[in-house]
Parts: sequence; C-alpha cells; structure tokens
Amino acid sequence: MNTRTKQLEAFDRLLTIMHELRQQCPWDKKQTMQSLRHLTIEETYELGDAVLDNNLEEVKNELGDLLLHIVFYSKIGSETQDFDIADVANTICEKLINRHPHIYGNVKVKNEEEVKRNWENIKLKEGKKSVLEGVPRSLPALVKANRIQEKVSGVGFDWERPEQVFEKLKEELAEFQEEVKLENKVNMEAEFGDVLFSMVNYARFLDINPENALERTNKKFIGRFQFLEHKAKELGKSLKDMTLAEMNVFWEQAKLADNK
Repeated sequence: MNTRTKQLEAFDRLLTIMHELRQQCPWDKKQTMQSLRHLTIEETYELGDAVLDNNLEEVKNELGDLLLHIVFYSKIGSETQDFDIADVANTICEKLINRHPHIYGNVKVKNEEEVKRNWENIKLKEGKKSVLEGVPRSLPALVKANRIQEKVSGVGFDWERPEQVFEKLKEELAEFQEEVKLENKVNMEAEFGDVLFSMVNYARFLDINPENALERTNKKFIGRFQFLEHKAKELGKSLKDMTLAEMNVFWEQAKLADNK
C-alpha cells in the first residue's frame, strides 16, 4: 500500500468515526459551531505551545485535535446542507491555485517578496475592499500588529531598510519618555502602543516572530521563577520573607542552568 492510499484511508476512517459520533454520542450530537469555537481556539494555542517546545509528538497529537475540529465543523455544515468536507477541501484548492499563478499559470516571479505582493493583489481582485480585511478582529494585539504590517508590506507600503525602522523605534521611545515625564496616562498609553508597534515592525525586518519571541521569554521566566520557588522551599522559606538579594542568588543559578 502506497503512502497516498494510507493517507486517504486514514482520512476516510476519521470521517466515518465523526459520522458515528454525531449519530450516537450525546455530547457530540449537541455540539454547534458556536459551542466548538472556544475549544478550537484552545486547541490552536496548544499546537502553538507544542511547536515552540519543538515537541514533535505533541505537534502530531495537536494537529489531530485540530483536524478533528475541521471535520466536526464540516459535518455540522453538511447537516444543514450548507457545505461539507469536500466543499471545504475544494474551496482551499481553488484558492491556492488562483493565488499561485507562478505555479499554475504563466506569471514569473523572482523571489518570495514578489509572491507575497502578487498574493495581496490577487485577493483585492477577488473582491476584498482592503488588504487588511484578512486580519481577524479577535487576534491578540501583538499577533494582529505583525499581521497588519505583513499585509501592508505585501502591497509595497513599507520601510526600505531595518536601520530606518530602528530610528523610528528610537523616535517613538523618546516620545513615550516625554509623556512619562508629563505623567499623562492617556498619552503614555498611546505612545507605548506606538513603541510596541515599532518593535514589532523592527522584529519583522530582522525576520523575528514577535509572538514566538515573547512566548519564549515567558517560558524562560516561568522556568527560572519556579526554580527560585523550589530552592526557597528547600530552605523552608517563603518568597515573601526573603530579601531581593537572597532571591537573586537563586535567580542567577537558574540563569546558569539555562545557559548549560
């Protein structure tokens, strides 16, 4: 049996199981697209965690969970006769073919940047009124900032060099510091937002994903702080009873452990 046949059989098996669960399981029978939404978001974040941890076994598991959700939504859509899994697959196939004229047509491209620029122009021709329509409103702000900048860059609205972005960042930091001195909370928040937006922009120019970078720092901080808690517990102490200098000794030990 070749690989393609095995893949198709596995997918068919999943579709069969989904049909049986929808017919027979009390929990699965009562689910709606609305009730699945928050679960789908949760599964997406769990996949993101597995990717950041480079845990390929968990990546495989979480991809399975997301695939189940795709099949689940499609099953619900078929019950209302709006769409089914074939419609979902064919829709994305047609979209990919249409948006890759350099593969399925006669368009020539020199590099990745031209591919992205063509992609955004094709989407506008498909009926979108703005290149920013494809940015989900409910995205976390940091991810949204990155996607906004990627979208507008795709149509040529961008800086030319990283040095220009860094100068803009320094300018925004200076403006933020001025508002801090004036203690104007409203303006401070506005300028801080500009600083963050510029930081995201600079990261993009350095080919750094800001969401991944911040989450890696979150995980690093959590690991070091939990090391600190563990060491304090070994000494029979509570963190609130320790001085900052005492805590810093263990913090430095945690940093050394990270480096090793």
